[in-house]
Amino acid sequence: MKIFGPCYDMALRWSRHPHASRYLGGLSFAESVFFPIPPDVMLAPMSLSRPERAWYFALLTTLASVIGGVAGYLLGYFAFDAWLAPVIESAGYSGKLDQAMYWFNEYGVWVVFLAGFSPIPYKVFTISAGFLQMAFLPFLLASAVGRGARFFLVAGLMRLGGSAMEARLRQYVEWLGWAVVLLAIIAYVLLR
Repeated sequence: MKIFGPCYDMALRWSRHPHASRYLGGLSFAESVFFPIPPDVMLAPMSLSRPERAWYFALLTTLASVIGGVAGYLLGYFAFDAWLAPVIESAGYSGKLDQAMYWFNEYGVWVVFLAGFSPIPYKVFTISAGFLQMAFLPFLLASAVGRGARFFLVAGLMRLGGSAMEARLRQYVEWLGWAVVLLAIIAYVLLR
């Protein structure tokens, strides 16, 4: 079943839209607070289609994501007990929150950096950092470095690879997409 190829083609079309930068910024902000789709799905094709603007796209993604992280932090800080805790509990995510709190206690600011750089849901850690009242400046620095490293790496690889990278991605997009789904399922089972 081929579903990732058409999605990839659609992302490439969107990346050439005149307002694509605004969409990328909005997606980056939203993903850091509540949205499940990572901004890499727009950043990569935008950097492929306009390699001369790849660094601009990476900077925009980083800034919007960190601002979204600050919003998540503030949401956790001010609204956790009154609003978020019942939502998390009713959705069955109390275990994930407990795991995030354990990681914060164990690794401190490094968990924010790791969540910012890796595919671990960054939003869980932005909200948790606020709820746990983590020092704001280390949170902000770890977020900026982790998110920046990730997004500049993605943009740099796309810029470096150019049209050859686009052809390679196109060739293996189905395989890569299903591999990511499989890894997500394995991670879910192991962390559960």
